[in-house]
Amino acid sequence: MKKVAVVYWSGTGNTEAMAQAVADGAKKSGAEVTVLTCAEFGLAQVGSFDAFAFGCPAMGAEVLEESEFQPMWDDCKGALGSKPVVLFGSYGWGDGEWMRSWASDAEEAGIMFAADYVICNDAPDDDAKAKCEALGAALAG
Repeated sequence: MKKVAVVYWSGTGNTEAMAQAVADGAKKSGAEVTVLTCAEFGLAQVGSFDAFAFGCPAMGAEVLEESEFQPMWDDCKGALGSKPVVLFGSYGWGDGEWMRSWASDAEEAGIMFAADYVICNDAPDDDAKAKCEALGAALAG
């Protein structure tokens, strides 16, 4: 059974709802899932999991949350190696530039994606939740 970590930061609850959908998809596909805020996760825990879902909304001028999420991401991304990873997050403005930049940063760090990222505008609707569940299933497979 794969051990999957779903790590997120959420200011309004939208990305948290996406994280729960990712976790549900992984659980339904047979994975052991741990859901953590980025404040609860760090480099020392990377070795404890087989796959990872990271979620962060767009902030400011379409960037990752800078005080908690970005430092955690910077600490961990180089240690993820060939373990499968997915990215997700919500936004309230813009066109998803923060996610494209984040995915590019991940690729430059050598991260292997299990599936394409999922973004949604504001709260996730049923379609976005289904896409998040598919991310979780991709990590569990």
